[in-house]
Amino acid sequence: MRVVYTVTYDVADNKRVQKVFKKMKNWGDHLQYSVFLCHLNDKELAQMKGELHGIIKHDEDQIMIIRLGPENGNAKKAIETIGRTYNPTSRSARVF
Repeated sequence: MRVVYTVTYDVADNKRVQKVFKKMKNWGDHLQYSVFLCHLNDKELAQMKGELHGIIKHDEDQIMIIRLGPENGNAKKAIETIGRTYNPTSRSARVF
């Protein structure tokens, strides 16, 4: 089952910020400066956490992962905007 997560980060070093940003672009939609919306299953969530774990300094940086709910449930209604409308990126499988 895929679940929707908001992932946000506060990273103290600019080099680590860039590494986290590049990594997060692989996992979700970039909403704002340090905020991503991710649709992940349990395996993907664990993999994303592992990748981020290896980038940050745990005594200086913070990554927050907020579970919004099942992809096919109320998670779509969890995002409300004022101003520009949020338009999710369409996803398709990529084969490398």
